[in-house]
Amino acid sequence: MTGGLRRAGAWAHRLRPRGLRTRLLVAFVLVTVVGAAAAAWAAAGSAGTALVDGAQERLTGTVADRVAALAPELDYPPDEEGLDRLRAAVGPNTLVTYEDLRSADADAPGPGIGPVRDAVRERDRISVRRITDDGAPKLLIGMPVMLTDTDGARTPSGIEVYTVRDLSGVEGQIDVLTRSAVAASALALPLAVLLALLAARGVLRPVRDLRDTARRLADGDLGARTVPQGADELAALTATVNEMAASLQESMAQMERMRADARRFASDVSHELRTPLSTLTAVVDVLASAADRMEADDRESVELAVTETRRLVALVEELMEVSRFDAGSAALRLEEVDAAEAVRDCLRARGWTDRVAVEADGPVGLLADRRRLDVIVANLVGNALRHGAPPVRVRVAGDGDGGEGTGGGEVRIEVADEGPGLPEDVLPHVFDRFYKGDAARTRTPGSGLGLAIALENARLHGGDLVAENTEGGARFVLRLPRDPGGDRDGGHGVGHPGGHADGPGHGEEER
Repeated sequence: MTGGLRRAGAWAHRLRPRGLRTRLLVAFVLVTVVGAAAAAWAAAGSAGTALVDGAQERLTGTVADRVAALAPELDYPPDEEGLDRLRAAVGPNTLVTYEDLRSADADAPGPGIGPVRDAVRERDRISVRRITDDGAPKLLIGMPVMLTDTDGARTPSGIEVYTVRDLSGVEGQIDVLTRSAVAASALALPLAVLLALLAARGVLRPVRDLRDTARRLADGDLGARTVPQGADELAALTATVNEMAASLQESMAQMERMRADARRFASDVSHELRTPLSTLTAVVDVLASAADRMEADDRESVELAVTETRRLVALVEELMEVSRFDAGSAALRLEEVDAAEAVRDCLRARGWTDRVAVEADGPVGLLADRRRLDVIVANLVGNALRHGAPPVRVRVAGDGDGGEGTGGGEVRIEVADEGPGLPEDVLPHVFDRFYKGDAARTRTPGSGLGLAIALENARLHGGDLVAENTEGGARFVLRLPRDPGGDRDGGHGVGHPGGHADGPGHGEEER
């Protein structure tokens, strides 16, 4: 039974009007039609009651007049003949009684006169009752014949008259009124629909305008506005939405200005620092070459200066690379690359071959910018070595056409480690710029830009880079199309080098 109720509730929910326009139309039509029907039925009921009351009064008056016209001519106490004369004067379907005497025709009232007779004898006045006889509406009239004394006092004579009158004609008139009420209700339906359409159009037009404005705002058109119409609640809502949009536009413009200023500042500072850093690098290299001849304390200071200088140079280079991405000036120099061999070259250049295992089923060809691919792999592997735990594995695989040549499909490079994995609060931000999962470890090597640059380089190739946790640690998955040049302007050899690929990569997002 519970299942049946649930199914019935589900069907009712499905049949319920969903759109605001539909609900308005249905509600307006229902209210109008129900109101028209109620008014028509009330009018028909009142008219029917008036018809019945009028017919009852007319028939009762006619019978009373006939009885009053013959009553003075009767002898009291009356005999059978007098009762017959009175019955004939009243008309058919009549019964006249006096104590044990009765005068009745074939259609005289039968046993059903009991309540009317009791009322006549108790009140000494006319009593009527509506009855149904053979499916037809009838009016049963009962009245006593009263005697008037010389002093004007009226006393019952003991003669009682009971007669039945047909109300079929009145019933027919009531049926006509009922049909008229139904017709009036039916005629109200198209008018209600028309009025509902007009009302819904007037109500929903501002709502549609607000919807269109909200959609334009969601699509990035912060200048979208709706002109308020009228002075109702919808107009107030429109004005509020316009104010919200204006505030949002101003906030976004301010944020964009701040971002542009920040990008320009980073780019300008990076460029301004390149020349003095080049000089400083040359100086520390000279110091480094002479460090073996220095005292222990001096040698430690020189080594620290060399390390920090190189770290500063790497940071400046990364900032310049980021500024190229922001300015849209970063481009690819595509060439045919064996992804598996490119990964091995990256590891050999940084001395990681004994710490990282490379898995590949043979050459995996693709068109890529070798330098940028090296930057991506270096950042991912460096991040795994720094924050993960051995063994660190790099898996290179491709779909589509295999072999050394390029073809359709994509190349997949996975870098996995057996460390603790990425904390859940860090995982959504691992590619954010300058993000470090552990704020207390601010002196970790790197700038917090390594994974952000890796992601930008992946997207520059038309690919993507994602981070995820596995049962054994963290895994970074790089997907690159085999031929990104088919979807890009510029083709092979377009762009400029930019950036660097000399360091071990900077994957400093803490885990």
